[in-house]
This record gives sequence, structure tokens and C-alpha cells, in this order.
Amino acid sequence: MSPVTHFLLGWLVANGPAETGRRDRAMIAIVGVAPDLDGLGAVAEVLTKNSATPLLWFTDYHHFLCHNLPFCLLYTGIAVLLASRRILVGVLCFLGFHLHLICDLLGGRGPDGHQWPIHYLAPFSKVWEWAWSGQWQLNAWPNFAVTIAALAVTFLLAYKRGYSPLEILSPAADRKVVGTIRTRFGHPQAAPVDEAPAKPDQEEA
Repeated sequence: MSPVTHFLLGWLVANGPAETGRRDRAMIAIVGVAPDLDGLGAVAEVLTKNSATPLLWFTDYHHFLCHNLPFCLLYTGIAVLLASRRILVGVLCFLGFHLHLICDLLGGRGPDGHQWPIHYLAPFSKVWEWAWSGQWQLNAWPNFAVTIAALAVTFLLAYKRGYSPLEILSPAADRKVVGTIRTRFGHPQAAPVDEAPAKPDQEEA
């Protein structure tokens, strides 16, 4: 699936418990897309494709370097050290990471029909290399359906809870977006965003 879809699904995982704070939500949401860091090799591959020694960093390492259990434990460990609610964040990061892997197994087939297997124990072992013969293509309708559904729930959460994924980058911009949504559709029964009590890490700018 696309990084956008992965991020939205990670954001929904972060919003499972209503009591998570802004910093904790950010770390849980980011784990939804963090495995795709090994896709950044595409930049080097494109820039060197016509050279005598092209760098096949995307072809060779995508779904290998970061789509595995060791990277999951590394990211989850860092998130736990930085979190306010450590056990909750650790559990949700672990689950969110594996949701990314499951989504890639379901809908990560390339346009040329190539599958990206999940090397779950890489780089230490080739055991547990996962693939699914029924994997649909990245531009198949199920991927679009999942993205649209995740967007809809994200807007609903912004309306009801008073924050959106924008809070990760700019709390001020997030407040404006939520204010616009609530002006358009009316305030929910819960306290408006400006009156809701802030948690300690929600006050960080």
C-alpha cells in the first residue's frame, strides 16, 4: 500500500485509546509508515540508472532493511524510551508495525506483477520469508477503498476529539483545521477543542 495509506492507518492505531497524548500519538502514527524508510533507495536508483554502476538500493533493499522484526523492535524501543505511557505506546507501536506488514502482504504487488516478500527476520535469517500469491496491485481498488475509509475515520476523529494528524507538524494549523470542520458541521457533545483539558505533552509546541 502507499505510504499515505500506511500513515493514516498508523494514525487510527494511535487513536484507539482516547487517552494518548500528542507526542505518544505521533510516535505510534509514524510507525505506520516507518518501515518504508527502506524505499528511499529509489532516489539513488533513479539518479544512477543510466550510469555504468547503477545503485540498485530500491530493488535490492526495499522490504528487506526495515520490513522486519529487528527494525520493529528498534523503533518500538526508541518510542518507549520517549513515551509518556510506555507500555501502551510499546504495544501499539508493535501492533501498528505489523499492520503495515500485513497491508503490504495484501496489496503491495508492483505494476509489473512483481511481489515484494517480507523478510521477517532479516538480516539475520532467511527463515520466515513471507509472500501471498493473491496479493493485489498497488493501484487496485481495495487499496483505494482502504485509503478512503481511513480518511473518513480520520476526519470523524478530528471532529469528535479535536485533533488531526496535522498536530504532529503544527498544533496551530491543527486547531485551525479542527475549527473549520466544527464550524461546518457543528460542535460535538464533548467539550470543544479550545476548552478541553490539555494533557502534559499536548502543550508542547
